[in-house]
Amino acid sequence: MIQVQARTEPSTLMTFASPFLAIVLTLIFGSLLFTALDKDPLQALHVLLILPLSDAYNISEMLVKMGPLLLCAVGLALCYRANMWNIGAEGQLLAGALGGSTVALMFVDSNSAFAMPLTLLGGIVSGMAWAGIATLLKVKFNSNLILTTIMLNYIALYLLIWAVHGPLRDPEGFGFPESALFSDATLLPVLSDSGRVHLGVVFAIVLALFAWFLLAKTHLGFKIRVYGADEPAAIYAGYNAKAISWFVMLFAGALAGLAGVSEVAGPIGQLTPNISPGYGYSAIIVAYLGRLHPAGAIVAAIFLAILYMGGDLAQIEMGIPIAVVGMFQGILLFFLLACDFFIRYRIVPLREKMA
Repeated sequence: MIQVQARTEPSTLMTFASPFLAIVLTLIFGSLLFTALDKDPLQALHVLLILPLSDAYNISEMLVKMGPLLLCAVGLALCYRANMWNIGAEGQLLAGALGGSTVALMFVDSNSAFAMPLTLLGGIVSGMAWAGIATLLKVKFNSNLILTTIMLNYIALYLLIWAVHGPLRDPEGFGFPESALFSDATLLPVLSDSGRVHLGVVFAIVLALFAWFLLAKTHLGFKIRVYGADEPAAIYAGYNAKAISWFVMLFAGALAGLAGVSEVAGPIGQLTPNISPGYGYSAIIVAYLGRLHPAGAIVAAIFLAILYMGGDLAQIEMGIPIAVVGMFQGILLFFLLACDFFIRYRIVPLREKMA
């Protein structure tokens, strides 16, 4: 018989080393998986991890994927630091894309200087509103935040599908479920002639650094950290629990909404049913891989973006199913959680307790 026993003090070194250990274990598992698929594991890992950085175009595409991952992950990191288990970044991203597209379609025939700012604002407000629904249910009725945010993800998805098949469908689009192309006035500027990297990537990095400053250097950030570490102590100290909950959730919703509107006003240029390959869900892995630190999320987002890009290349170059990339992400999260578990706990024989 065995039991799980909490360690007296988790190792600081292993706390920071566990993401790297999880990555190594994932790569080992991936090598075995590729061997079972009758693929050369070294070639497959090269395509997955090295080829996405092989030229300017691939790097540009990787950064395009990194932007929404980072925006969603930074918002989630603040939520998790405050012990608010927001799983709804995907729905908030889709809501942001839908709200921003609704505004953008009002400027299809316009060159107004206000078109792009209003489009971005529409996406941000929509993401905040979607996060606000789950927050209201949590604060007023003590509903389970995990369940409500997950369910709202599906509601946002089907609202988007309804919109592109109905009121937002391009009347001249031959029946395809997509909106009209946005005007140039609403599109985010492209930063490089060699790819599609756009201003939204800059927004993501700047906001990640802002979130780091907020969390580490401000009184509000201190309140968030204290509230997440010990809620009763924070309430006893006079911190407004509802205000903290509202702030981190609306902040996360705003960032996810910006990620969604940056996708439709950036590389896509219109609203379609498939604007996200699951960025909001992958952002959970990014947040934990970055140790719930906004600056760490930048590195983690780059790594996950490389996996996304590498998955596309592996499908083209080696015929590897794209689902393998999703399996990689799941296994990475599994090993990360497993490493964190053994940092905080140890397994000991039951007789040791009796002694």
